[in-house]
Amino acid sequence: METVSPQTKRKLFLKWLLSTLVFLFLLTDSLGKLFQLEEVMKASEALGFDSNQITTIGVLLLVCSLLYMIPKYSVLGAILLTGYLGGAVAIHMHAHHPLYSHTLFPVYIGALLWLGLYFRNKAVVHHILKP
Repeated sequence: METVSPQTKRKLFLKWLLSTLVFLFLLTDSLGKLFQLEEVMKASEALGFDSNQITTIGVLLLVCSLLYMIPKYSVLGAILLTGYLGGAVAIHMHAHHPLYSHTLFPVYIGALLWLGLYFRNKAVVHHILKP
């Protein structure tokens, strides 16, 4: 039986920490849309979405988030989520929301998303960013 050092356990934990935190945030957001929670519906309707669109957005977000957490499809999930988060920035800009707290919040999530992917799979991210 092979023993795992505490340092290896720490690296493994940190490797998945960022990705899991981002995933849990996006999962919560998608489930709020899918279950049409009152707060989510009010906020989304204030941005101009109707209930059918909110459900569709919730499904898309859930699928992209799940892809991000599956190692084989994590890069595809990250790319799709980056597009989703870019749309969120555009919606907040259109609604004239505060810059740092609302409009740029999806950018913060996107940065954590890619940082988490980098720690999970440095080789793939280096290949993508290679000039």
